[in-house]
This record gives sequence, C-alpha cells and structure tokens, in this order.
Amino acid sequence: KMGNTESNAYRNHLSRFLPEEQSDIDGVFDTLSGSSGSAGAKNGKATKKTVTLAGLQARQSIIPVPEQMTVRLYNGMKSIDLTGKSSGLSDQIAKEQFVIFMSNLLKGNADEKITIIMRMISKTEGPVNGKQIQEFTEDLITSVVHVLSYRKELKGWNLENTRDSASGVKALASQLLSELKLADGTKPVSPQLMETNFDQSVIEDWVYRVPQISVFLNVVIRQGLHVLHSLPDQTKDILNLVPGCRGIKGRGLVSLFDIPSIIYINSHLPAELQHKWRLLFSSRLHGESFSQLCGHIVNKGPCIVILKDLDGYIFGGFASHSWEVKPQFQGDNRCFLFSVFPSLAVYTYTGYNDHYMYLNHGQQTMPNGLGMGGQHGYFGLWIDSDYGKGHSKAKPRCTTYNSPQLSAKEDFTLDAMEVWAVGDLPESAVTKGKKSILDVDPEAQAILEMAGKSRQSEGLREPIEEDEDGD
Repeated sequence: KMGNTESNAYRNHLSRFLPEEQSDIDGVFDTLSGSSGSAGAKNGKATKKTVTLAGLQARQSIIPVPEQMTVRLYNGMKSIDLTGKSSGLSDQIAKEQFVIFMSNLLKGNADEKITIIMRMISKTEGPVNGKQIQEFTEDLITSVVHVLSYRKELKGWNLENTRDSASGVKALASQLLSELKLADGTKPVSPQLMETNFDQSVIEDWVYRVPQISVFLNVVIRQGLHVLHSLPDQTKDILNLVPGCRGIKGRGLVSLFDIPSIIYINSHLPAELQHKWRLLFSSRLHGESFSQLCGHIVNKGPCIVILKDLDGYIFGGFASHSWEVKPQFQGDNRCFLFSVFPSLAVYTYTGYNDHYMYLNHGQQTMPNGLGMGGQHGYFGLWIDSDYGKGHSKAKPRCTTYNSPQLSAKEDFTLDAMEVWAVGDLPESAVTKGKKSILDVDPEAQAILEMAGKSRQSEGLREPIEEDEDGD
C-alpha cells in the first residue's frame, strides 16, 4: 500500500512537467548520478541510480554552482521524505526525491517550497536564526552571479565592467532580509535580527512576499544544473532579471553598479523598460561638465542616474520621462530614488508632492542643476550646474520619496556619475539621432557632392549604439 501512495505522489509531481521537460530532468539526473551506482553492485544488489554529495561536488565543470550552494541543494534534495522509505536518512538521493525537489522548487507554491528551503537554510529541523538565513541568502545571490557569469547570460555586463559584486551580494542580502517579519508583524532589525529565531511559517511568509528568493533559486537550478533552461515555461520571471547592457563595451569603463544592484534596481523599473540599459553619459568618458551631461541625456527617454560621492557612497534615481531643460518639475509617480552603497534600497513616491524630477541650465531666476524629490534648495538628490557639487537634504526624510540622506554628507562633492537610458530609445530620439540636415535634404547633399565636398558631419555623429554590442 505504502509503495502505491508514494508512486502516486511521484506521478503527480512528474505530471507537472511536459514530456520534453521530463526527458531534460532524466538527462540531468543520469549525468549527476554518473558513477554513484557502483557501490550497490559489489553487494550483489541490482543497482539503482542515486545522486550523492560527492557526485555533485565532482561535477563542478558541468554544474558551476559554488561549493556552499551545492551542499545546500543536496540538503534540499535529501529533505524530501519518500513516505515509509526513511530515505530522508539516507545519504543518497533517489530519482523520486530528485524529481519532487525539481517539481516543488520550479513549479510549486510557497507552501511546497518551504520545507526544502528550510533544509537548505539549516540541515537540522526546527526554527532557524537570522544569521543562518543571511548566510543562505548571500550564498544564493553569489550563486546567481556566478552561474549567470559562467553561462555567459549576463547580457553584456560582466565582472570586469561592473563594481566588485562581493559588497553588492551583502547589500542585497541585507535588503531582502529586512523584509523578514515575526508572527506579530514586527520586523527585527540588526543586530537583534541575527540572533532572532524564525519558524517555518515566518520563513514561508517571507518567501511568499520576497519574490527574489524563488526567482534566484530558479536561476541556480535552471542555469546551474542546466535543466529546463531553454524551455519557455516559467522562465518569464528570469528573462529580464538582468537587462541587456549597451554602450560600455570596449571603453575600459567600470560601472558604478555591481551585478546584484543591477538586478535589484531593474526589478523596480516598469516592466516594459526592464530588458535593456544603454550608457548615455559617464563623467569618466565624457568629462566633468554639466553642459556635456545635459547634451547626452536630454530627450533620450526614461533614465537611471547614478553617482558616487567622494566618501564612496553610491546612490541615484530613476527618471520615468525624458529629461527636458525647463524651469518646472517633470516626470510622474513611477520615478524613485535609490541607494547602492553602503546599503541597497529603493525609495518610491509618497504622494506628498509631484516634485519628481527637475533639470535646468542657464537661467537667471531658477536654480540650475539636476534634482529629484523634495524642493528647491532641499532636494533628495541634487547635482549643481556648477558641476561637481551636490546635496541630499532629507531631514528626516525626502517629502517626495521618503528617502533618507543618500550621500555621506548633506553637501557632497561628486566623484563620478553615469546616466543609463532604460528600455527602447523613444521614436523622436531615433529619428533625431540618425538624420542630419543632409539626410533630410538630399538636394543639399547632391550640391555638396557636385562641389566635391565630402560630408564633414559624417565623422562627428555620435555612433548609434543599438547594435554596438549585441550579445
């Protein structure tokens, strides 16, 4: 009887996968169980393929998952109890356990994922503490960066053209952990957080509310174990996890962003803008000049502005509309401010006022500079037109975005700045960028050619960077 119920449960899990997904999972299991069947043969038993921890660790070339995460995945597989087989105690992972593990993590709801995630956080049953959850979360994010880098899935970003990911991993883990709520709804804060015990229901609520945990597990399994990675089902959430990167290739530039912060900030953008970022301005490439900044970012569609002050703090804002030079506030409630270092956070609009974004230059009567949130003289983020100076005045919080002071000091000196256009270039900018007066007026061009004059403007155009670094 026992055997039948077990095989029914197993069949139910199997039926969640399409036939081609099933064969994909079979193939991965066969690969991972490669040499682990020999022990049984010596005892004269029929060998049944199983996966062992040593087997997983020996296949680092096939599954590029860091050591700590490999152990966690193994513990998760081991936690699947095949009723009556007490296989939870065995060190070998049976095919049924492997399939149920895949089914729960890739196709399951928070309820189905939670037991496995608890075992991935801690090998032993019972509540887990904040420190264990933090270590699990850091391992998970590290694995995502490592696996995507190994599989060349970073879409034009890489570990050379971005800031060191190690501090980004810690910052993103802290940000995700800040969402942990105790049963009474309170959020413990560091350092108490590390000592606090959390039971399964609290962790389940957290996994349910913080979608990144499931998405990251999905990435590690699909791309790490290379299973179901090419099948369209359920990959939508990981499709735009990392946006395509344009305009940085071959320029020897290291962005102010790190991979974890790119993933986090991108997830807060409107869905239709998450597929691509394009570098418009970098103070290191284009010089430290406010008119250069304006020239590169005006009318280029929604943008992300990121800057670093001389104290090493990194922060910025998302502008939902094309920047325009005018003495009025612009933008809408999709704008937000963010911090990347020393902490990672996004601050969205409060509804208090509509001072989303502001850009002005060369005016006598109004402040000249680029600002987001707050009010004149007290912006959540301000870069003065006297390039190099700025402020983040938010005592106690910025009225528009509820953000704290983002810079180390209220009035800061700028060290570096970048502006990234997100999503597709707006139509107006495409036609503007591609057509000079000569393109619009073929007659003028013909006259020039008859006079033997070459087109001087050819060499001066900014390259259209659309295809500049396709993957």
